[in-house]
Amino acid sequence: MVFFDFLRLCQIIQLIQWLRTSKKGDDLLSEFITEDKRTHYCGNIRAQHAGEDVVLMGWVHRRRDLGGLIFIDLRDREGIVQIVFDPEKKSQAHALAHDIRSEFVLAIKGRVNLRPADMINPSLKTGEVEVITDELEILNESDTPPFVLDGETEVSENLLLKYRYLDLRRRGIQQNIILRSRVAAETRSYLQKEGFIEIETPFLTKSTPEGARDYLVPSRVSPGAFYALPQSPQLFKQLLMVSGFDKYYQIVKCFRDEDLRADRQPEFTQIDMEMSFISESDIINTIEGMMAHIFKACLDRELQVPFPRLTYREAIDRYGRDNPDTRFSLELEDLTDIAGGSGFRVFSEVVKNGGMVKALLLADGKTLSRKDLDALGGFVGGYGAKGLAWVRVNEDGWTGSIAKFFDQEEIKRINEKMGAGPGSLILFVADTEDVVNNALGALRIHLAEKLGLIDADVFAFTWITEFPMFEYSKTEDRYMATHHPFTSPVAQDIPLLETDPGKVRARAYDLVLNGSEIGGGSIRIHKSDVQSMAFKALGLSEDEARAKFGFLLDALKYGTPPHGGIAFGLDRMLMIMAGAESIRDVIAFPKTLKATCLLTGAPSEVSAEQLAELSLKTI
Repeated sequence: MVFFDFLRLCQIIQLIQWLRTSKKGDDLLSEFITEDKRTHYCGNIRAQHAGEDVVLMGWVHRRRDLGGLIFIDLRDREGIVQIVFDPEKKSQAHALAHDIRSEFVLAIKGRVNLRPADMINPSLKTGEVEVITDELEILNESDTPPFVLDGETEVSENLLLKYRYLDLRRRGIQQNIILRSRVAAETRSYLQKEGFIEIETPFLTKSTPEGARDYLVPSRVSPGAFYALPQSPQLFKQLLMVSGFDKYYQIVKCFRDEDLRADRQPEFTQIDMEMSFISESDIINTIEGMMAHIFKACLDRELQVPFPRLTYREAIDRYGRDNPDTRFSLELEDLTDIAGGSGFRVFSEVVKNGGMVKALLLADGKTLSRKDLDALGGFVGGYGAKGLAWVRVNEDGWTGSIAKFFDQEEIKRINEKMGAGPGSLILFVADTEDVVNNALGALRIHLAEKLGLIDADVFAFTWITEFPMFEYSKTEDRYMATHHPFTSPVAQDIPLLETDPGKVRARAYDLVLNGSEIGGGSIRIHKSDVQSMAFKALGLSEDEARAKFGFLLDALKYGTPPHGGIAFGLDRMLMIMAGAESIRDVIAFPKTLKATCLLTGAPSEVSAEQLAELSLKTI
């Protein structure tokens, strides 16, 4: 036995000697060569580390062979650092570096060296240094990626989503995901200090009518019955207020089966919170403090608080929409009283039939040509407007196709109201109130983008308050909740729930950032009789309300405190913070506009056996 062990040992020694003298042996033994732990991230090496020995690990971003020296840009989540292989110093590492290609995974051990002054790269945080390699391990090789990962090459989104794990290596996307992590962490930090308690609510719940379609989950143990994935934790967080948890929050996934767009996904993340014994001002103050904390901690940006506030009516009147972008002016002006009495029949007929006339002013009208103005007519047509009228303001009056229909007094009054002077351009739309506001509200944004009026470096927050509680739906032939059916009406409007629901004001508020609604909430109904009145105004019978929301109506009978809350779309807020074009750029594994996952192939068919277990058939 001893002889056998000795013979075996000799064979192993011979094998090791052979491996050490062969290139393949270097690869096979690489895991034994460098047992040191990583000392730094690539992107964190700086001039102060000069002279230090470091161990770095990451991916090959670029390789440059100059015939002698070989340079590698080594990349990890923190950034890129230049690695140098010098044949005169470490020939073995230099020889192995010949085999390196893009996206190989490496471990290197070397010494940090200051670059010569004329070789400094100011575009890199690590641009003052390089690492002279002593040892190299190829931890793994890589096939040629289906697209270049340098972030500069245009790649189709479908290809990026199919290989999302590679897309996530790209600097911009990776930094967005890191920002997401920091925002979530700072949100928790702020709310914990403010006395909030993080509580999880269920993902499998009851289907309730809250605006969008539910994602349904069949129950195997209750054939023919379904759970729904939550559109929001709305009912549960109200029940938590009934339970006495007076400050709740969570960062939670929500699900809505609705048509998608650039800022919408089937599954999205909310910063959700609720508080008891508070007013609108308490919630607004808390949120402003939270936003100031997040933006300072994550972007080093100081926010000016309090944020401006507009009522819903003010926002519609001035900006044409309830999510105004206030980074620029271009406000709408109502000219109905003047234009309605003019000789321009189009305007006078619209006003006679209950419509309105509004206008936008461009101080420098020369920026738009006649061709541009014709194109703008087509633009507003997409929002239901029948046309766009315009005039140019001169020293001696107006020029334009409609100028002749206005007398000097009317021109003077309109100029004064619009603040128009020589060189200005006035753009008019006349139609129903909804069409005028939608068309000019969209035109305002379109012109600001076209003419470069938006400062992309500005974060403009605005609160919108005093929403109408209900909106009438012609297709449904009934009132619909503007926010949700649990929003509290203004106290003096409660009698209108039974007599004129369209006039009821809600104790609701939205927070708008750069023209996008990032959060919305309200003071909730906390009395069962008022909640029943709200359900009735929405066309729900007592039996329907009981069937859908009986558990809530019951809970409201047991000493429910006054309460309210708000929820923020984390994805949408991050999109703006990161300057991204789509929320898909701030979500690790997003879906396409058709709600599909190109990476995994979801949604996919399942077996007949799985369907049978769930008592389901496909049509």
